[in-house]
Amino acid sequence: MNISVSGRVVTIVGNIKSINDYQALKDSLDSVTKNGKSIIINIEDSISITSSVIGYLTKLVQKDNIDVQIKVGDANLYELFDEINLVELFKVTKS
Repeated sequence: MNISVSGRVVTIVGNIKSINDYQALKDSLDSVTKNGKSIIINIEDSISITSSVIGYLTKLVQKDNIDVQIKVGDANLYELFDEINLVELFKVTKS
């Protein structure tokens, strides 16, 4: 997994699958949210997302009041967000 940050946009290329991926993503999101209350996450091609990442994103939205918008490139990942009823919470759209 590779992460790039440009302003308030975090782009993820590759699968999100390990604890190291979670830590790298958390560090990137923390750096962006220090300077604002909104973030856009582009998940270009991952077919999955770990429960730890979902938990952290939920904390950002519900506890820290961060506006999170997620754009996914893979239809299966969108369906996963839909199945666990997180499309509305994270404002998930297909890119």
